[in-house]
Amino acid sequence: MGPPLLLACLLAPLCARGASPALPGAAAPQAWRQHEAPRRVKRAWVIPPISVSENHKRIPHLLVQIKSDKQQPGGVVYSIKGPGVDEEPLGIFSIDKFSGKVFLNAMLDREENDRYRLRAFALDLGGVTLEDPTDLEIIVVDQNDNRPLFRQDVFTGRVVEGAEPGTCVMTVDATDADDPDTDNAALRYSILEQGAAGMFSINATTGEICTARPGLDRETMGVYNLTVQAADMSGDGLTTTAMAVIYLEDINDNPPEFTKEEFSMEVEEQAAGVDVGKVFVHDKDLAGSPSWLAKFTILEGDPEGAFAIRTDPHTNDGVLSVVKPLDHEVRDRFELTVSVQNERPLEPSAPASPRALATVRVRVRDVNEAPEFRENPRRISVLEGTPPGTPITTYTASDPDTHQIQTLSYALLYDPADWLQLDPHSGTVRTKRELLHPSAFLQGGWYIALVLARDDAEPPLSATGTLSIEILEVNDHAPQLQPPAGVLCGRPGRGGTLLLGATDDDRPPHGAPFHFQLSPQHPQLARNWSIARFNVTHAVLAVLAELPEGPYSLPLLLRDSGTPPREQQQLLNVSVCHCGRDGTCLDGALAAATAGAGITLGALMIILGSTILLLVLAGLGAARVRGRRRALRKGLLQRSRDDMRDNILNYDEQGGGEEDQDAYDINQLRHPELFTPRAKPPLRRDAPLSSGTPMAPRKLPSSPSDIEDFINEGLEAADSDPSVPPYDTALIYDYEGSGSVASPLSSIVSSLTDEDQDYDYLSEWGPRFRRLADLYGH
Repeated sequence: MGPPLLLACLLAPLCARGASPALPGAAAPQAWRQHEAPRRVKRAWVIPPISVSENHKRIPHLLVQIKSDKQQPGGVVYSIKGPGVDEEPLGIFSIDKFSGKVFLNAMLDREENDRYRLRAFALDLGGVTLEDPTDLEIIVVDQNDNRPLFRQDVFTGRVVEGAEPGTCVMTVDATDADDPDTDNAALRYSILEQGAAGMFSINATTGEICTARPGLDRETMGVYNLTVQAADMSGDGLTTTAMAVIYLEDINDNPPEFTKEEFSMEVEEQAAGVDVGKVFVHDKDLAGSPSWLAKFTILEGDPEGAFAIRTDPHTNDGVLSVVKPLDHEVRDRFELTVSVQNERPLEPSAPASPRALATVRVRVRDVNEAPEFRENPRRISVLEGTPPGTPITTYTASDPDTHQIQTLSYALLYDPADWLQLDPHSGTVRTKRELLHPSAFLQGGWYIALVLARDDAEPPLSATGTLSIEILEVNDHAPQLQPPAGVLCGRPGRGGTLLLGATDDDRPPHGAPFHFQLSPQHPQLARNWSIARFNVTHAVLAVLAELPEGPYSLPLLLRDSGTPPREQQQLLNVSVCHCGRDGTCLDGALAAATAGAGITLGALMIILGSTILLLVLAGLGAARVRGRRRALRKGLLQRSRDDMRDNILNYDEQGGGEEDQDAYDINQLRHPELFTPRAKPPLRRDAPLSSGTPMAPRKLPSSPSDIEDFINEGLEAADSDPSVPPYDTALIYDYEGSGSVASPLSSIVSSLTDEDQDYDYLSEWGPRFRRLADLYGH
C-alpha cells in the first residue's frame, strides 16, 4: 500500500493588482489596484483525480483536502455529493465541512466499482455559493484478489482413434475478475495429469488441447481423463483446475470373427418362416456402431434358396431361418457355408485379415404331413337336370409321407343343397338328386362343395379341397307370352297396334332374342293381322283391315334362341274396341280392359270372377227389394192405420209444408174406384195461378195394385208440363231455410224407379219419419 496522496486545491489570482484582501499579506500599492480594477477575472478551483487502492484496511483514511480563497479560513462551509456519499452505496466517503478534508470510511472493491465521481461545493456561512461546483474523481487501484475460474468443471471432447499428432480435440478456457490490463488477469494453462502415455498437449495461452503422439487405440483405451490448470500473473499467481474428458471414436479397424468353425442345427420338415438357430461372432469394435454391425452371407449348400440368415441387432449374431418348406423325403440334411463381414468396410490403416467363414449343418426331421389335393380347386361341368346317381368326378388327395404307410379317407365337408354323395374310400362324387335352375345354392351358375381328406396317422391330419361344379344350362323352357291379353283399336294405322312381350326361365344363351309369328296352322290370320319385331324380347301386333269390335283369340307361335330352340303355341286374347280420332278406345269397358292389360292371366281371372260375383249379389238384392215392395203395395192401404197426411201435417213444425197438405187428395189412393176416367182431376194448389191443366188427363187406376202405375203416369204428366212445377216442388221446401240437413222429398229424385230408391235414411230424421222408412224400406 502506498502512502496516501494529499492534493491541495489553491485558488490562483488571474491578476496581481486588485486581488482580494482575503489572502493574508496580499497588500499592494493603491495605484496598482486602481489600474487593475476594471479587469476583474473569475477565478476557479480544480481538483485532480485521486487514486486509492482497493481493500485499504486503515479506515478512516484521508484522501484529500479542498480549499477556497474566497473567504477567510473558518468562513467557508464545504460539502460533497454523489455515489458513496448520498447515493448508493452510502457512507463510503465523508468531508469535514469546515476544513475541507475528504475521508475514506470503508474498504473498496474494484470488481464492484473501479471509480467514483463526486461533486464538491463551497458556501459561506450564510449559504451563499462561493465557488462553482467542481468534480472530484476517486480511482480504485486493482489488487490480485481474484482466482481464475474455468467456465466448466468438466470439458468433453472426442477424437477418432488413430488420429495423427497435432489433431486438436477441444479448448478449455477460464476467466479472472481482476483488471484485464494488469498481470492480475494474465492467465496461463497447463496439463497437470493425463497418465503415463502423454498423448495430449495444451496451448498455454489459448487452452487448446491437441494430440501429441500417435497410437490412439480405442480398443486399448477408449477414454482419457486430463486435469488442466489455469494460473494468473502469467502463471505465477493464483491457480484453479478442471477436468478434460476425451473419448476416442471407433473406426472399423477390427473385422468380425466366428466364435467357432462349425455349427449344428435341426428343423422339422414343412416348417416355413421359422428360425433354425444362431451362429455366434465377435467384433472388437464399439458395440452398436456401424463398425461393429455384422453382415452374413450363405455362400454354398442352398441352391434352392430354402434358408436365409439375418443379423440380430442386439447381439450381432447370425440367425438362420427357413423360408421355404423342407421335405424330409426329398432331402434330410444340409451343409451350409456362411461368411461374415462388417456392414462398413475396414479402414485402410487396419491390418489385412482373411474372410471369416463357418460351416452350418442342418438336419431335417421327419413329421406327419397333411394330405394334399394336387388340383385345388377342382372345376368340372355338369348338365342341368343330371339324374341322381350319375358319377361326375373322382376327387382324391395324396399323402406326402412316402416313408410311412397311411390310408386316406374322404368326406363331404360342405354340400349346401345336399346334392352330392361321396365314396369315402375312392373319392368318387355322384349326384344325389336333380339340381335345376334357378337355385339359391348357385353362385353365377356354379355350385361350390368342400371335400375333406384325412390320413390315419397319430395325430391324424386333414386337408380340404374345393369342388366347383358348373351347372350347364339346358334349354328346357319355351318362352311365355307376357301379357297374354291386350286391347287395340280395330282400325289400321290409327291405334291398331299392340306391344307383345315374352319371358323365358332359361338363362342365356337359351333365352332372347325371341321370335313371334302367327300360327302357321291358321294361315287366314295373315289377312287381318301382322307381327313385326320390336326388339329382342318384344314384337308389335297390328291390324291389316278394319275389324268389328269384340274379342279375338289369336294363336301365336313363340320360339327362343336356345340350342336346340324351344317353341310353343299360345293364345293371345285381343279385345278390339271402337277407335277415336286419336287412336284410343272410346268404349269405357274396353278402356278399362286396356288399363289392366299388363296384369297376369290369373289376376285377370280373379277380377272377372269377383265382378261376376258382385253382379249376382246385386241381382239377388234387387229381386229381394222388388218382392218386398210388391207385397207392400198389395197391403199398404189395408195395413196402414195412420193417415199419411199426418206425417206431412207435422212437417210444418220445421217451417214450411202447409201448402202441400191438400195438394193431393189421398182418398184417390185409398178408394180409386170412386173416381171415373172422365172425372175432372182436382186442382193443384201448389201450381201458379197462371198455370194450365196437364197436357193429358190422368187416368185413375182400376185396382189398388195399379197405384204405382197411376202415380208414375201422374208424375210423368206433371213433369212434362214446363209451366207447372211438381207437387212437392222445392218452391215450398225452400221455406225451411238454407241450413237444413234433411234431404228434400222432391219428385226430381222420386222420378227414378222404385228399385233405385233407398229410404233407410228416413229413419235418421227422427220418430216421425221412421214410419215412412218402415213402409218404403226393406
